[in-house]
Amino acid sequence: MTGRWLSIIGIGEDGLDGLSLTARAAIAEAEIVFGGERHLALVAPIVSGDTHVWQTPFSASIDAVLAAQGRKVCVLASGDPFYFGVGATLSRQVDPAQMQVIPQPSAFSLAAGRLGWPIQEVACISLHGRPIDLIRPHLHPAARILALTSDEHGPGALAALLVEAGFGRSIITVLEALGGPSESVRSQMADGFMLTGINPLNICAITVAPLPGARILALTPGHDDALYEHDGQITKCDIRAMTLGALAPRRHEVLWDIGAGSGSIGIEWMLADPSLHAVAIESDPERAARIARNARKFGVPELRVVNGLAPLAMAGLAPPHAIFVGGGGTDPGVMQAAIEALRPAGRLVANAVTLEMEQVLLALHAQHGGELVRLSVAHAAPLGGVTGWRPAMPITQWRWSKP
Repeated sequence: MTGRWLSIIGIGEDGLDGLSLTARAAIAEAEIVFGGERHLALVAPIVSGDTHVWQTPFSASIDAVLAAQGRKVCVLASGDPFYFGVGATLSRQVDPAQMQVIPQPSAFSLAAGRLGWPIQEVACISLHGRPIDLIRPHLHPAARILALTSDEHGPGALAALLVEAGFGRSIITVLEALGGPSESVRSQMADGFMLTGINPLNICAITVAPLPGARILALTPGHDDALYEHDGQITKCDIRAMTLGALAPRRHEVLWDIGAGSGSIGIEWMLADPSLHAVAIESDPERAARIARNARKFGVPELRVVNGLAPLAMAGLAPPHAIFVGGGGTDPGVMQAAIEALRPAGRLVANAVTLEMEQVLLALHAQHGGELVRLSVAHAAPLGGVTGWRPAMPITQWRWSKP
């Protein structure tokens, strides 16, 4: 163990009984032990060093752990420290060669075992200290979800969300204090959820059952326009699907949506993968507030909304991997600022409906190259006593990759 000053020990509700001899030795020999009050109480009989309860904000405790480098330090974590745990946070700043990690089964593993759910077939999400709306993209018929909550109020809040979104017939199983003497497993339907006395340490298992009209978010881009709150300033679903294809999201990338309108492009960019981030830049304050509401309803509440006029509103933002310009492209300096801000090999996609914006894109294509595409969509609609095609306004789209 030479050179390993930091031990990260997973601990369950069974306390010392569930720890290996190696884990017990790491705790007993530590000069400093960090953990929550509950964890510290569980290991108190064998601790000989100083104990430190996690502080608020949590980052202050992380700083304290790092400041103790060179001494024998032990960090206690629930279950598996690297599954939505403190281990992931510390590993970003501590060389793994300096760490000894001894995990226990995570709450997700314990819950799956109690229910007989193959964990590879289950969506596992942490809502501990995170927005509850993150569960929305996972709400599909017959889906199984394991959701770690923050406290005793979490299950009730999940039930209320399920009812509001049209999934009131879903079954919520609340698994409390798994692995300990107070373990409990109780189930109720979301629209009749009345469980009380819930242990703050709980994980919810949800078997999803939609009612007619439930808000089901498809796995592909181009969601129904009716799912969005908007004032007409929205990239329509057919064009949106083709635009997302041109933007070509890749894991861990950041998108700027300039002139975001309803936020639909940034929202569906983030829905493509949990690692993706987006910034919606919108000058109108009412639309900016509307974008934030749409983001919550689509389960991507971490979409960043910047209320301001481009290009000034773009100052100080992290350089993007992709940019979409849906509005405001004719404003002075916007397109040039977007081109300059884009990372090397980044993609820029701009849509034009007006002749003025089309002229801007023609000039940019002549100067920088790229690809110009004409997008046209028509929908069948009543025409007198028969049916005819009603065309939408055509779109000129410029697609460009930065050298």
